[in-house]
Amino acid sequence: MSTSHQIATAVVVGAGTMGHGIAQVLASAGIATTLVDLDAAVVAAGLAKITANLDNGVAKGKVSAADKDATLGRLRTATSTKEPLSTADLLVEAIPERMALKRALFQEADSVMPAGAILASNTSSLSIVEIAAATKRPEAVVGLHFFNPVHIMKLLEVVKGPLTSSSTLDRALALAAALKKTAIVVNDAPGFATSRLGICLGNEAMRMLEEGVASAADIDAAMRLGYGHPMGPLALSDLVGLDVRLNISEGLFTELGTDGFRPPRIMKRLVQLGHTGKKSGRGFYLWENGEIVGENPAARR
Repeated sequence: MSTSHQIATAVVVGAGTMGHGIAQVLASAGIATTLVDLDAAVVAAGLAKITANLDNGVAKGKVSAADKDATLGRLRTATSTKEPLSTADLLVEAIPERMALKRALFQEADSVMPAGAILASNTSSLSIVEIAAATKRPEAVVGLHFFNPVHIMKLLEVVKGPLTSSSTLDRALALAAALKKTAIVVNDAPGFATSRLGICLGNEAMRMLEEGVASAADIDAAMRLGYGHPMGPLALSDLVGLDVRLNISEGLFTELGTDGFRPPRIMKRLVQLGHTGKKSGRGFYLWENGEIVGENPAARR
């Protein structure tokens, strides 16, 4: 455990799409980081993706070979949490968006992490105060909502619970600066800022597709070219994962009750088919080698 407010050691729990990316940026910033997942295959896949990201950075001249080696040298992997958490300055939880799972992890982390550690969740919509209530140190709990791909996206949404201390918030903002992220601070509210706005836009785009207003590609082009969005809302939904978007949408609809958050039928149907977006190769689009190659016929009106 660091003797100052500096974060020297971190544990990222969950080695999936977000977790491995978070571990990469922490290690790149000089923080000794352990990437944990109960599934050894998922941990291995996460480490392989980090290595591939760094190799790509070297090939493009954005990362030096020495920095790549140093980043990988700061990374460890594990399939259990207790030992890594016992000496960590920071936990970043990146497990599935189910409150019971998150509360169980935070309860365990609270029992073993040193005094002064920060307990952070990468949740995109769930209540920080409810997660924090599983611990005896809610003042040390904060939301650190990263965006995919983590090593490229510049935003970090820092979510302040009602009991999050000013010290914890200051350290979270200092971490954002160390990671070269632009931080925004939001209070703990359903969907925070980004998910609340993003889900509304994505859901309306899906309803437009259901109604035959335009094709998926043309709806996305309207937002890219007309509003300057780097990616259209349907392609972005595919990137995030339609199953993830469905879970968030259902949660926000339950919390807020407005029709903008009501999950569109087309999203439910695609998830039922297993067409969850980029990770499955099919969503609103067909994906090959990480690139869109066409629209998914199953998503047509």
